[in-house]
Amino acid sequence: MTTEIIIAGFGGQGVLSMGKILAYSGLMEDKEITWMPAYGPEQRGGTANVTVIISDDKISSPILNSYDVAIVLNQQSLDKFEPKVKPGGILIYDAYGINTPPTRTDIRLHRIEAMEATFEMGNNKAFNMVVLGAMLKVCPVVTIESVLKGLKKTLPERHHDLIPMNEAALRRGMQLID
Repeated sequence: MTTEIIIAGFGGQGVLSMGKILAYSGLMEDKEITWMPAYGPEQRGGTANVTVIISDDKISSPILNSYDVAIVLNQQSLDKFEPKVKPGGILIYDAYGINTPPTRTDIRLHRIEAMEATFEMGNNKAFNMVVLGAMLKVCPVVTIESVLKGLKKTLPERHHDLIPMNEAALRRGMQLID
């Protein structure tokens, strides 16, 4: 099985690291993966997106024109990527950054309140993990155990004390989505 995912938003929302953790999680499960980031010159506030492909088979190309799953975290990303979700695919969006909600009826739409959840948790740095947890509930391409291993691989050792908070954020995201 192959799942083609786009994660898009503003720099500073954890878009690239979410994709990287997802890619490492796939590696932990001996899957074939690609991780292809794209971002503007600004570190925070500019647009950023990352394409992640997770597959049981060899991946022929990391370049995609359509996606099985789109996670969009701002209006610009929704406008750009909603039309590129394959019919029958999944679009997950955080309500906080969207003024005009998606309108397609041939895909599964999931609105989450990830930013609200981070306010409740008292940690806005957990935003991307809340979103990732939501995605894994509706599209379980990897296990949470693999994500936690991926976190250990991507986080510097001095930040490993943050792993329990990230796990709580993943599980909170799973609770937020139907």
